[in-house]
Amino acid sequence: MTTLDDLPLRDDLRGKSPYGAPQLDVAVRLNTNENSYPVPDAVVEAIGKAVQAELRDLNRYPDRDAVALRTDLAGYLGHGLTAAHVWAANGSNEVQQQLLQAFAGPGRTALGFGPAYSMHPLLAAGTGTRWIGARRGPDFGLTAADAVAQIEEHQPDLVFLCSPNNPTGTALDPSVLDAVLAATAGMVVVDEAYAEFARPGTPSALGLLAGHPRLVVTRTMSKAFGFAGGRLGYLAAHPAVVDAVQLVRLPYHLSALTQAAARAALAERDALLATVDAIKEQRDRIVGSLRARGTEVADSDANFVLFATAADQSAVWQAFLDRGVLIRDVGVPGWLRVTAGDPAETSAFLTAAEEILP
Repeated sequence: MTTLDDLPLRDDLRGKSPYGAPQLDVAVRLNTNENSYPVPDAVVEAIGKAVQAELRDLNRYPDRDAVALRTDLAGYLGHGLTAAHVWAANGSNEVQQQLLQAFAGPGRTALGFGPAYSMHPLLAAGTGTRWIGARRGPDFGLTAADAVAQIEEHQPDLVFLCSPNNPTGTALDPSVLDAVLAATAGMVVVDEAYAEFARPGTPSALGLLAGHPRLVVTRTMSKAFGFAGGRLGYLAAHPAVVDAVQLVRLPYHLSALTQAAARAALAERDALLATVDAIKEQRDRIVGSLRARGTEVADSDANFVLFATAADQSAVWQAFLDRGVLIRDVGVPGWLRVTAGDPAETSAFLTAAEEILP
């Protein structure tokens, strides 16, 4: 019987595991930072009509440049952006993969400050890019001085930053981004997958695009828009960056159905984004409740909360699961992450926490 070990797999991929969180059928699923609220009926109808209108022409290829969708995304982002500044793909993971293909790859390096999004090093490996695991402070913070020191030591071709950071939830201090941009000769990618959940006054890197042609901001419709199943991510950058990414994109990579569904969702964004404040309320409820009972919690500007377990996090994760609550072990010793769900889901988590956490 042939196994993976018997195949001529690339040496740098041997021993690795595919990315993925457990997909278990439990009552409360709070492990993948999805939006817990279902798509409203009016939006379902709008998306259905948009997709229906494309069906008869499925014998034809879609618009390979997705110009109409990119125009709509630019309108949503504002900041004077146009379709020329925006690129879209099947989730922000594909966008980031394309950036690595264009600006990194064999013989080049990418750097990220961990703990951060665990897909970034996997995307680097998949594109033959050498990954440099820089570090945050013990409090999960990142100072401008520490960031610059590590960049100057390694001279990476591409730097990943997350704001808000996953899995900690912390937003990036603008001074850190300014310092990184000044210290980096290559590309700087700011992953803003959770930007819509940030607390008031938290700046976006979008405001810096005009003066920094090597800056890229990636976003997704999976979280705040509740469009995880639709698989639509995008970037905003100087038009030259969009030109570069198109050199490596697969032809017709975004289906006509995906483009139609995403455009319909964007047109109904007021209805979809109406849940953001409710999710932020539950996030803050989790933070406040856990801190009130003495549990250490990282500040969060996202739709999730990282909290300390004071014990083996694997055993604590299992204890929550045994009570029907699925949360995430992100591999940070002594810490677990929980998504802010709807009020009932949050209550189920907090009830379990009362029984499990010291």
